[in-house]
Amino acid sequence: MRAVSLRTCAYHVCLWSTLGFVVLPLVIVVWVSFFANKIVGFPATGYTLHWYGHAWAQDPFREGFVTSVQVGLCATVIALLIGVPAALALARATFPGKGVINTMLLSPMLVPGIVAGCAVYVYYIQIEIFTEWQVAATLPGLIAAHTLLAVPWVVRLVTASLQSVGSGVEEAALNLGATPWTTFRRVTLPLARPGLVAGGLFSFIVSFTDVEKSLFLVGPGRTTLPIGIINYLEWNLDPTITAVATVQIVIIGIALVVSNRYVKLSHVF
Repeated sequence: MRAVSLRTCAYHVCLWSTLGFVVLPLVIVVWVSFFANKIVGFPATGYTLHWYGHAWAQDPFREGFVTSVQVGLCATVIALLIGVPAALALARATFPGKGVINTMLLSPMLVPGIVAGCAVYVYYIQIEIFTEWQVAATLPGLIAAHTLLAVPWVVRLVTASLQSVGSGVEEAALNLGATPWTTFRRVTLPLARPGLVAGGLFSFIVSFTDVEKSLFLVGPGRTTLPIGIINYLEWNLDPTITAVATVQIVIIGIALVVSNRYVKLSHVF
């Protein structure tokens, strides 16, 4: 009995230690964002909201935030248009090469970001050499690269959502006289809605927080929020950066909570 109690105690200590190791840095970042200190340091000399206003007044942060949101939304919409039909085929159809296609669609999740960013950049340069059509350092090129990040999340989450409910309801609708389009619109899409919402939110998150591809592909005079943070940290060490990070944490946290409401993330990962 005593041995079981010790194991339980050790388990809880490890669990809470790991959780603290993950969460504590985020808590400190949020806390420091309210410091009145002009240079990050402890203890705080006071507390203020000044750094949030100061961050918004900085062009790289303001414009980077707008660009990140713009690119994230566009990449999410395109990823849904590509990923939903792909997920439907993977979840419902049987055809040769299904496993290969599934692996290829999910492969962007497996390639290191810096490698993928470099590869996409070289690919864009090759397109420009052969066609004289500039893709690198343009907004459409950046959106296309971020779409590569987003498609695997849509495919994975929508496929999981469809597989969890099976195809019996769709078959019943077809047997009762519904057309394939009506079945897709009135039955399949509602069944896949949890995966659609979660896939869309995750697509936005991975695009909004991406650094590697944006570093290679962002054009002159344009920046994204993560790149703006890196550039600011090169020359400054005041709580402005923690204010920007706090906004990111809040946005991502809300998106994760909403995603988890539709698709339990513990069932996906």
